[in-house]
Amino acid sequence: MVHTLEKQLELIRRGAVEIIQEAELKKKLERSIKMNRPLVVKAGFDPTAPDIHIGHTVLLRKMRHFQELGHEVVFLIGDYTAMIGDPSGVSKTRPRLTRDEVSANAKTYERQISKILDTGKLNVRFNSEWLEKDMDGIGVAELLSKYSVTRMLERDDFSTRFKEQKSISMLEFLYPLLQGYDSVALKADIELGGTDQKFNLLVGRDIQTSYGQEPQVVLTMPLLEGLDGVQKMSKSAGNYVGINESVKEQFGKIMSISDSLMFKYYELLTDKDVNAIRTNVNTGALHPKDAKVELAISISAQYHGREAAVKAAEEFDKVFKDKGLPQDIVKFAVKEDEMALVELLARSGICKSKTEARRLIEQGAVEINNVKITDAGYKVRPEAKSSTLKAGKRSFLEFYKG
Repeated sequence: MVHTLEKQLELIRRGAVEIIQEAELKKKLERSIKMNRPLVVKAGFDPTAPDIHIGHTVLLRKMRHFQELGHEVVFLIGDYTAMIGDPSGVSKTRPRLTRDEVSANAKTYERQISKILDTGKLNVRFNSEWLEKDMDGIGVAELLSKYSVTRMLERDDFSTRFKEQKSISMLEFLYPLLQGYDSVALKADIELGGTDQKFNLLVGRDIQTSYGQEPQVVLTMPLLEGLDGVQKMSKSAGNYVGINESVKEQFGKIMSISDSLMFKYYELLTDKDVNAIRTNVNTGALHPKDAKVELAISISAQYHGREAAVKAAEEFDKVFKDKGLPQDIVKFAVKEDEMALVELLARSGICKSKTEARRLIEQGAVEINNVKITDAGYKVRPEAKSSTLKAGKRSFLEFYKG
């Protein structure tokens, strides 16, 4: 291993919430350096959703750190366990996915992670490789004997549902045990996960011990707040930045976050010295807006290249500072003499649906020629000369009769 123990610990600790146990981690790293043998670092992903946003990349970036340190990183796709459903952090049994759904989502995952991880050095595995073989009737019975119901009910979501007399299926009890068995099959030295996965990761330590293996070290990473700074980033909350979104969209969304959240994004989504940036902002050596611009460039450059990210910054500055219009403004010809504004927004593609268009209008987020429109029933009467429409903070449209 080319990196010293101190260098490895410094990078591994960055952004981490907990390392259980750090003393064990040091021993594993010292042995790894002495024997020149990389550690097996595991992170599991259930392919239950096909799109990755930057909240997911917090864990992926930590995996990249381990790659940079020379360790063997295993991207474990839980195709088998996804057909059971992990209830972590939810209040009811999750629907089970079909094999076809799992397979389709897994393929999408593999394409997207190449933007963060070095796929040439990545060990991509599917837990169906061993679970379909080992978990016959006898295998399941042996696994179930390794853990008690009492211990399982220590998990917060199970405990809450039990007290509220809500259904908990036996399959859900089996899930963390199977995840733990994944660590046995891979002989994992370290397992990474979000703070919401802590219980499952700790079960993995116990399961490894019961199968005669040295327990894995558990490293948990924080759940990233979304653009609102309150809720966890998710597509359902609408506060996310997708890694497949355009550079313009990514840049604009990141510029909308609060100054306080900016530092957390710096720490978890970039490799920049967040303490130096915070000091420069606090002393006035760096304006918060300039710091946020550099953050937005840094993040969007990871997915689109620095040249495209810098161009997006220039475009953003032109639109929001100089009150200009973007160079790539959408132009839309309206054949009708009159069209409902919600119809125009949806048909032009500025909004994904009439429902979204109506919501933006009622929120006062739609302007035509700098005049705010709040009537969801408003109708436009296009002319040969283009009119400029603005929806939200970043979407523009020129429409005309044609």
